[in-house]
Amino acid sequence: MNFDQARFFMVEQQIRPWDILDQKVLDLFLEIPRHEFVEEAYQALAYSDIELPIGENEAMMAPKIEARLLQALDIDETDSVLEIGTGSGFLTAIMASLGQTVTTVELHPGLQEKAKARLQKYENIDFQIGDASQDWNDGKQYDVIVLTGAVAEVPQAYKEKLNLGGRLAVISGKAPAMTAQVLTRISASEWEVESLFETELKYLDHAEAKPAFQL
Repeated sequence: MNFDQARFFMVEQQIRPWDILDQKVLDLFLEIPRHEFVEEAYQALAYSDIELPIGENEAMMAPKIEARLLQALDIDETDSVLEIGTGSGFLTAIMASLGQTVTTVELHPGLQEKAKARLQKYENIDFQIGDASQDWNDGKQYDVIVLTGAVAEVPQAYKEKLNLGGRLAVISGKAPAMTAQVLTRISASEWEVESLFETELKYLDHAEAKPAFQL
């Protein structure tokens, strides 16, 4: 399989038609070998418009979803980034290429060990293990926060962890009508909300919707 050609078609046929025109984002999707972030059995599908299993009942988001979120976040070279859910490490690689530092938190140690091996060349990534479905209490503020799994409700703790002007990318709600949003902190107590698109994504563990009360 010609992976270079597959990457080109992914960008031109999936990502660009979804109104993703940020050249920084497009270039990184062309440069970073996405197939190296999945198991060998799935490498031929790495550039397809689908989610791919990565183990632990988790999946890699479709390329156009990742790219649309990244475009909306507009990560700058001076930005500090917090990623909740390392997963395959592919999104981590792109954000480490765009921003100054990335702290990435993963619930499953096995997944993060695989991601670490794929991300050895990046020196600006801090790997952490733990349950960050509602908060990651490290005492730090960030310019960009990304939740790579869905949440039933946007955690207030992550809104509060944003610096002024900081952006939070999150997919929230209940299937099948979840909404991808970017929240920008515009004051100590105000956040501007930009709704991007509707989708459906697996919840972060422990961030699921609570069952409705029944008599």
